[in-house]
This record gives sequence, structure tokens and C-alpha cells, in this order.
Amino acid sequence: MLVLTLVLAAIGFGLLVAALATGSVLWAWGCILVCVIGAVLLLVSALAVGNPDSDDVPPQGRHARRD
Repeated sequence: MLVLTLVLAAIGFGLLVAALATGSVLWAWGCILVCVIGAVLLLVSALAVGNPDSDDVPPQGRHARRD
């Protein structure tokens, strides 16, 4: 999901450059829309990483439970 966020950031930057070069408000609104979607994806990704219950992989190393 982080790769998708980086791709959206690159697209947003391209739209920003296009908006500045052409003076079109439509490109600027496209940039804003893409950046908001990327920010939401980044927030969802950060919240998913912060939740330790979302992992299906058992702990390894010193924190692994020995039976």
C-alpha cells in the first residue's frame, strides 16, 4: 500500500506541474484529489501497522513463546 501511496504522490506532483504550467484549475483540482486519496491510504496503512492484532505471523526471536 505504501508503493501505491508513492505512485499517487508522483502523479499528484505531475498534476501540480501541469497546473502551474498551463494555468488550468482543472489540473490543480486533480492534484488535490490524488493527494487526498494518497493521504487517506497512508493513514489507513499507518493504522493497520499500529494494530498488532492484524498480524497472522507468530512472533519470532526473543519474544516468541516457548511451549
